[in-house]
Amino acid sequence: MTTAKKTSTKQGFKTGESIVYPSHGVGKIVSIDEQEVAGFKLELFVISFSKDKMTLRVPTTKIASVGMRKLSEPAVVAKALDTLKGRARIKRTMWSRRAQEYEAKINSGDLIAIAEVVRDLYRSDAQPEQSYSERQLYEAALDRMARELAAVDDLIDSEAVKVIEANLAKGPKRGGAKEAEADFDEAAEEEEAA
Repeated sequence: MTTAKKTSTKQGFKTGESIVYPSHGVGKIVSIDEQEVAGFKLELFVISFSKDKMTLRVPTTKIASVGMRKLSEPAVVAKALDTLKGRARIKRTMWSRRAQEYEAKINSGDLIAIAEVVRDLYRSDAQPEQSYSERQLYEAALDRMARELAAVDDLIDSEAVKVIEANLAKGPKRGGAKEAEADFDEAAEEEEAA
């Protein structure tokens, strides 16, 4: 397997550019290399995910099928932040089904879908504690959203998290009697179904 540096721009992506890879979040294109694998020459984007200490090599011909994209435009970021202010939409289905849907949204790479997960799983101090699996999904979605927001607005991750939490706080008051009652009914239904 031989490696040769080649170009600095390919299919609209260039070296040094931050991108979003759906299943890993925000990364940076370190280089565009050419490698020979099993007698075939492949052009690869070498993408570094510094927070995860990971490097990914993606064939340039596969970027559309894996869903790699440029960072969101400021208008999309603004829409995602507005999504956080909306009312949580929690389906009355079993937790395992909802968890799969949340996971799919997080790994879709779609900033609006990720914002919906953050909004739906957010718990204010007045609300009951989250389960372990809810907390894990919430933190994964929050991390993905914060990383992209930080890259777009040139912030550090902790500042991006504060912006997200400020927008969540602007949403409808959570933890009211009706919501607590709905959560109780939902928990009872899940227990009956189990």
